[in-house]
Amino acid sequence: MSTLTRRQFNRSLMASVGSVWARDVVGNRASEANQPQGWAGSITDVPGIKAGHYTDSRRPTGCTSLLFEGKATAGVDYDGSAPGSHLGVLLQPVSPIDTIHGLLMTGGGPLGLSSVAGAVRYLEEHKTGFDWGIPNVRVPIVVGAVIDDLALGDARIRPDAEAAYKACQAASAAQLEEGNVGVGAGATVGKFLRGKGCNGMKSGLGTSSLRLGDLIIGALVVANSVGDILDRHTGKIIAGALQPDGKGFADISETLRKLATGARSSFLSFSDLPLRSTTLVVVATNVSFTKTELTKIAMMASTGAARAINPYHTNGDGDSTFAISTNRISSDLGISVIGALAADLVSETVVRSVMHSKSVEGWVAVRDLQF
Repeated sequence: MSTLTRRQFNRSLMASVGSVWARDVVGNRASEANQPQGWAGSITDVPGIKAGHYTDSRRPTGCTSLLFEGKATAGVDYDGSAPGSHLGVLLQPVSPIDTIHGLLMTGGGPLGLSSVAGAVRYLEEHKTGFDWGIPNVRVPIVVGAVIDDLALGDARIRPDAEAAYKACQAASAAQLEEGNVGVGAGATVGKFLRGKGCNGMKSGLGTSSLRLGDLIIGALVVANSVGDILDRHTGKIIAGALQPDGKGFADISETLRKLATGARSSFLSFSDLPLRSTTLVVVATNVSFTKTELTKIAMMASTGAARAINPYHTNGDGDSTFAISTNRISSDLGISVIGALAADLVSETVVRSVMHSKSVEGWVAVRDLQF
């Protein structure tokens, strides 16, 4: 990448801000009409990344694959208390492994982690992985991450190795489909007050990207939170816990304040069991970064989700944010700039994950709200 002067960067940044402003204006109008707003961009806009879905037609569940061409470096921020992962420990800065070949996100809770084997098989068949010094053997490193969607439909149906293999077969650099697809098929939000008769809502998978000259940042979010989803610009709830009569939002934060004031602990019943709610975030860029640097970028990107989800990182959450570099270009823009831009992009993508979802039995989506 050619080095941006300060003036060029400022112009690019202002252009980006202007596009965000225009998107917000249109997005607000779309929200008023309870219709999802389209916005060009996908994590696959980052060169070196292919993505694909497998969605199970038997119940709302599925998996999504991200496959990396060439040398891809990754870091992770595990701020949730109960993440479900496979080989995620290799992304710690102290690990000598600095390249991964794929990331598989799946439904099915901890039971869904067995599906990672399908992605490994696909990559091995395509001669992708570390040279193990053994003829005709390549060892792919595939990190796995899960959300819990077992409450929707028959919990005995969950992604397996064949589902992951099909998600890899479907992977391409094309615009990635959003909503009730892949790992987002069974995602839900606003579940913290279900013990109080306040049902949550349907969510899904969202993706977007940001271009500044040759620099590209992409984001993917699967919102599966106990918390409400907020518009970070206005603070208004977009999706989340519904009043028992379904005619408005319960406002989890406000409800918690009321319940905690003078209430006996026996009356405080919240849905925050470990492993039951996990928001998965992936940010990716074509700018070269080390694993340690990407770990910090992942931490910063997590704050973007925190602006749009409340409460977030609860004791039962398994929230995980992955940061990927495909190492295609160099840039003088440092960790803090890329991290800040990624955080803003993640906030917008969280909203996309609910705006592009569709209702399923027992879980209404934003587009079908009647208030």
